[in-house]
Amino acid sequence: MNRRLIGLLALAATLVPPLVSASLAEGVTRLLASSPPARSAFWGIQIVDLASGRTLYELNSHRLFVPASNTKLFTAALALTRLGPDYLFHTRVLAGAPPDAVGTIHGTLRLAGGGDPNLSARAIPYRMGPPAANPLAALEELADQVAARGVRRIDGDLAGDDTWYIFDPYAEGWEIEDSQFDYGTAVSALAINDNALAVAIRPGPREGDLAALFLRPALEYYDFDNRVLTSAGGERKIEVRRDPGACQVHLWGSIPLHDRGEDVVLGIQDPALYAAQAFRQALENRGIAVTGRTVAIHRFPDEVSGLAGPVPPAAEPDAFELARRDSAPLLEDLRVTAKVSQNLHAEMALRAVGRARRGVGSREAGLEDLKAFLGEIGIDSQAYSLNDGSGLSPSNLVTPAAVVALLRHMYASTEREHWLSLLPVGGQDGTLSGRFGDGPAAGRIHAKTGTLAHVTALSGYAERPGGDWVAFSILVNNYFGHAADIRAVVDRIGTLLLEP
Repeated sequence: MNRRLIGLLALAATLVPPLVSASLAEGVTRLLASSPPARSAFWGIQIVDLASGRTLYELNSHRLFVPASNTKLFTAALALTRLGPDYLFHTRVLAGAPPDAVGTIHGTLRLAGGGDPNLSARAIPYRMGPPAANPLAALEELADQVAARGVRRIDGDLAGDDTWYIFDPYAEGWEIEDSQFDYGTAVSALAINDNALAVAIRPGPREGDLAALFLRPALEYYDFDNRVLTSAGGERKIEVRRDPGACQVHLWGSIPLHDRGEDVVLGIQDPALYAAQAFRQALENRGIAVTGRTVAIHRFPDEVSGLAGPVPPAAEPDAFELARRDSAPLLEDLRVTAKVSQNLHAEMALRAVGRARRGVGSREAGLEDLKAFLGEIGIDSQAYSLNDGSGLSPSNLVTPAAVVALLRHMYASTEREHWLSLLPVGGQDGTLSGRFGDGPAAGRIHAKTGTLAHVTALSGYAERPGGDWVAFSILVNNYFGHAADIRAVVDRIGTLLLEP
């Protein structure tokens, strides 16, 4: 073989790495050049055949990318593996002693959270569609149990107790604006209605009237400074702002007569206090008087010897259990978390692992156990840097190769069927219900989405018509333009994976 031919073969090897499908490589290359946003973006891709372990295509697969909500793949795999699909959470109502002969509880009554993420109106098992039930139904159920115990009076405070997890409500790297809304709400072991409340803004009856506000749940927590005026016509323009740490929400702008209105979902500043207020209302609706204050009990980071654990769990005070609610199995919540990309639930799952494995329900303890887990399955610590469980932090970094390594491990594990059931399915449910709905990819892409400013991600599996499965990770950073344009290219790459 002459030197010129050897050189040409070497050059070809750098352009199309060994074991890469030439047709797939050509198709992906063509798609990445198909639009200005795609051409200017930073792409990381790895595609691996699961049966043979062959790499079918890769591009920048060992470079670090911001993964957005693809981070939830790591959190969900950790929780499913460490805690098991049948793990339960418990929410309790606790007093220092049983009620006396006339039904009085003397001292503080505690609504003690145990990390259940589904104290809400959400349908469990997961199904598509918005929640339709009472968002405070779980608290109503607990209040019924308290009343059934013969309690008629609380001669003391009513406390929302979220000390099961450390009260460190916002993860490293989250933006200040995130905390205003439901996707960045405070993390707590006592989470009612996803620690969020919805505000429906509707026009008043006449021009010049203030807009009408309706709360769901119908519980006063924030003070609303409403300056939205009803206008005769024009466009709806509404601004909403809550300053960090404040309990006043400012609204201003205009809304036309007969407009359909706008709904805003706000994050709760102190979830334990909000839960206590809601529970007090439920008790009083049952004729149970509360003489004391409504308060929150937190466990702050400076109250533990080491946030990363392992430490012995904090001793609980002696208490009499008046009521108890057990959660659905963990698997059901992980399905919700992955299908709809629920940030709060992912953060709570991370802390649940920390509490169960290292004795402290903190973000740091969960991340430390995640590091150990990833080391056990052969993922190098230089291939990721994760600072939260949800992916909301833009400081998270991971390589496509690390994501695929995780996918390959979970596919080969005893939890395969449970794991696959967590992921959104193209054209069918979750965050992929509106994608891959037509053509050969419908029902065959099982993958987690991810979106942040200038970040789009899709990682999971493609089930080929012949029965073969491939694992893939597509991470896109630093694009300029509409996210929809990048998603369209990502989806066309996903469809390519199904071709022979």
